[in-house]
Amino acid sequence: MTCAVRESGGGWRCAGVRWPREVPELGWSRGGDRRVSVLAYGAGLGFRAVGERHCVGARGNVCPLGAVVPGRSTGGRCAECARLDRAHSVAADTMADDPRTYRVYLAWFGPGMVKVGITGEERGAARLREQGAVAFSWLGRGPLMAARRTEEVLRAALGVPDRIPYAKKRAVRGQLPGTEERAGAVAELYARAAALEGRGWPESLERLPLEVVDQVGIFGLDRAPDPAPGRSVRESAPAPVRSVRELVDGGVVAGRLVAAAGPDLHLAVADGGVVVLDTRLITGWDLTSVTRAAEVTGSDVRVPLIDIGGGGVQGGLF
Repeated sequence: MTCAVRESGGGWRCAGVRWPREVPELGWSRGGDRRVSVLAYGAGLGFRAVGERHCVGARGNVCPLGAVVPGRSTGGRCAECARLDRAHSVAADTMADDPRTYRVYLAWFGPGMVKVGITGEERGAARLREQGAVAFSWLGRGPLMAARRTEEVLRAALGVPDRIPYAKKRAVRGQLPGTEERAGAVAELYARAAALEGRGWPESLERLPLEVVDQVGIFGLDRAPDPAPGRSVRESAPAPVRSVRELVDGGVVAGRLVAAAGPDLHLAVADGGVVVLDTRLITGWDLTSVTRAAEVTGSDVRVPLIDIGGGGVQGGLF
């Protein structure tokens, strides 16, 4: 079975992966219309890129210039649309009178990779799934500026970043420690953060109790064949070693979806390996269904790839 890819003849373009619930969805747009395709682990997914990549616009609006953007851009926007999108985001601090309640979270992505951030309470854990957080806990809730102030205090006091590059997350995703170690890392960070209450922590931010949420199962990172004798299930899981660097006109990506985390789709391909597709690279492209040959074999990857973690580029297209 191949996951649905909408034909470019109708003008549909992929808007990337979304996580409104605990299953990944591919978003599609055509002018003001929006549709989604729910993805399923174990199912096939394939497409061919056609033509040029165009700016995806900003805040739900079509790019007025119809600008062509580079294939390696993970933003998928021209400079003007990127500026407009950023100006209206929570991170821009231009919404001081926002009446909504926000939550401060502590997220763990792998050994030594933790961060603090905020998200709208009504979104639940969608933001954590979008970022590919392997485990997390809420820390507090309150008005936007209180949440923002707490975030800044924690970054400075705990020495944690506000961003972790996806490349670093991918490099450790196939070698995650066990559940107890993941939970312990989040609990340790929570204890350090809670100790700062009353020292720069805004009074209007209500502290929430520690409750570690582990998302390995949601992402499918625990899906593995029966382990060989003497090996754990975690050790037997196929670790991705390559990722798509960019799409090109006529380039094909097809495989079996085995896991997903944040914007990344993990596709099992013909040689028995796993290739990671960052869906931020496919926004703005017209995509068509893969050829019958690819549908029969179940996998076909003919776009530039790069080694995960090593920085080496695979030679040519394959």
